[in-house]
Amino acid sequence: MKILKGIPVSPGIVIGRVRVLDDAKGRRIPKRVIEPDQIDAEVERFETARNASIAALMEVHKTAAEEMGEETAKIFLFHIGALSDKALVGPISEMIRAEGVAAEFAVAKVFRDWTERFASRTDAAFRTKVNDLQDLADRLLNHLMGGMGQATARFTEPGIVAARDLTPSQTAGFERSKVLAMATDLGGPTSHTAIVARALGLPAVVGCRRLTFLANDGEMIIVDGDRGRIVLDPDDDTIEEYRARITQRESFTLSLRETADLPAVTADGVEIELLGNIEFPEEAEAVLEMGGVGVGLYRTEFLYLTGDHEPTEEDHYRVYKRCIDALGGRPLTIRTVDLGADKYTQQRAEFPERNPFLGLRSIRYCLQNMPMFKTQLRALLRASAHGPVKIMFPLITTLHEFRQARHLLNDAAEDLDELGIPHDRKIPVGMMVEVPSAAVMADAFAQEADFFSIGTNDLVQYTLAVDRTNEQVASLYMPTHPAVIKLIRDIARAAKRREIPVSCCGESAGEPIYAVLLLGLGLRTLSLTASGIPALKQVVRAVTIKQCEQIAKKAISLDSETEVAAYLRDQVRTLVPEAFRGYTDDR
Repeated sequence: MKILKGIPVSPGIVIGRVRVLDDAKGRRIPKRVIEPDQIDAEVERFETARNASIAALMEVHKTAAEEMGEETAKIFLFHIGALSDKALVGPISEMIRAEGVAAEFAVAKVFRDWTERFASRTDAAFRTKVNDLQDLADRLLNHLMGGMGQATARFTEPGIVAARDLTPSQTAGFERSKVLAMATDLGGPTSHTAIVARALGLPAVVGCRRLTFLANDGEMIIVDGDRGRIVLDPDDDTIEEYRARITQRESFTLSLRETADLPAVTADGVEIELLGNIEFPEEAEAVLEMGGVGVGLYRTEFLYLTGDHEPTEEDHYRVYKRCIDALGGRPLTIRTVDLGADKYTQQRAEFPERNPFLGLRSIRYCLQNMPMFKTQLRALLRASAHGPVKIMFPLITTLHEFRQARHLLNDAAEDLDELGIPHDRKIPVGMMVEVPSAAVMADAFAQEADFFSIGTNDLVQYTLAVDRTNEQVASLYMPTHPAVIKLIRDIARAAKRREIPVSCCGESAGEPIYAVLLLGLGLRTLSLTASGIPALKQVVRAVTIKQCEQIAKKAISLDSETEVAAYLRDQVRTLVPEAFRGYTDDR
């Protein structure tokens, strides 16, 4: 039995068999055995991938010869020749037949052996071919595993996905009935993959480092999404211990569901608006079922990340209308696309950015891709004719950006007016406050925006200079840092002075200890993952605003994020002990 510590990103506990996803970069290709009657088909699958790779290289060679000359293009002739050399690729088919293994494993193993042989030679001419061999292996694996190398689980029964890393589109594209939980070597607490896992209700642990190296395909493992632990090949006593914890959690969850239909009103009578964060339109119904009164954040970039083409205006319009219809007149806040710091755009870029989180992302990306942006704005306006909708621009850093985005929205509205297409002419337009510059300038922004929504995920990242997707610095990502708390206080004060609504839609809003702090800082609207609404409502109903304000006053006087976190935990545990029932202290 081995226990790995990772980062808990989606709660829940699952016991099941692991399926290690193949990695197209050759870091970890599990040895998957195939049935004897499938061997001929597996060899044919390899040959198909080999021929497809040769055909693609022929096109690359042709283009290179035209643009760079025949001499430079000769490198690709070596690649074509290598894939046609039976001495090089013949052992792959032989291995598939002799050992009954999948084509991916045979390709990775044979090319790794060849790479090691070339690398060990003293002749520099051999050593320079190592990268060529690695490139050929990647090319073959990409064809075997589908397009961009996104692996798919070949599950015959529900199992637990283990992978080096997962893109949001992979995560969202899983057949829900076949995936029980997820665990990855890489990733951080607020990555898009973590957000999707929570949205789908899948327990998940990321940042496990060596999981795919240690895990054996098909073996029993436990994913503990509460404490961030992975147990490989657990013994009987450990399985029984976790089964007892699963029963305890189920009982706790059932008791929370009784809270869902109760109003979110503090013990001293202050109404708190609890909204849901969603990625997909079908989640809107789940928000209402869990006791939410609307949607405070619809992340629309998943229209791009989960499809095989750029969404059209009709694609946008249809999903927005579905949300509006599902909510039945309740509020819906739609955030315009936050693309740029993701594999979707970086893989398509002619020159991928070295640091995309500080580059052309979010509203900057939209303003430099105006046709795409205008398509979404037109669809948003058209949808607004069917129910209450707010539009929110992400990652605003300057007044110019906000004004430019609003100007484009006005242009889209004028276009619709000319065509006689109905829309809400007084649609509220707000902004995410998620970078220090916007927080510091909150008073100026409050004079132009109709509302604020504090995005703690990025606000923490940019304030503390901590990459929120990097498991190596995950311990430094602390929403309780005094600098972050003071910025949130200032944002709330600016909104109050200018009499505009302010909410928090970051993942921190769903944490009981942090939510109490937010209420004490003056927020009255919190937006979070649907599954977390009942637990948060339980906390809201147990505290008074005066208690929250006293807690916030004390917390903001402390000078250490660890002190703040410990203080908040102690206070909430005293005031709402039931909020910790079903969970453990060592999360």
